[in-house]
Amino acid sequence: MVDNTLIFASVAAISLFASFMLDRNKTRAALKKASKMFFGIAPSFVNILVVISISLFFIPQDLILEYIGPDSGAAGFLIAATVGSIMLIPGFVSYPIAASLISKGASYSVVAVFMTTLMMVGIVTLPLEIKYFGARTAISRNLLNFVAALIIGICVGWLMQLW
Repeated sequence: MVDNTLIFASVAAISLFASFMLDRNKTRAALKKASKMFFGIAPSFVNILVVISISLFFIPQDLILEYIGPDSGAAGFLIAATVGSIMLIPGFVSYPIAASLISKGASYSVVAVFMTTLMMVGIVTLPLEIKYFGARTAISRNLLNFVAALIIGICVGWLMQLW
């Protein structure tokens, strides 16, 4: 992980330097815009991480294992799929949540279902989708993505067994 971080940071630094050498004004404007976006997102990101961390701290590991652990079966899939479909969390926050769930004992397949529904199914945003795309399109999209998430979870579980 440290090696990848060093590589990505080096590539970013070299790219930033090259951009600065090519056009200083555009690079400054881009850095200003990026920092504004970063500081706009940071409070939400930190708040969500704090709430999730506190929640995961107080939820006993046995409970997590019972409902979404490796032996939870179809019920674990449905619980993870339902919770993922309802929650409205930015994608970049979902990865630390997934890592926490896996470290607490949740199975990879169930976490894959959770992550996939979190990104692809939007129960909370459904009224907005219906308004802009129509009921048939919005509901079809969500149902198809829900089924796709279950298939992805099954495939991840199968691949992890092979690994």
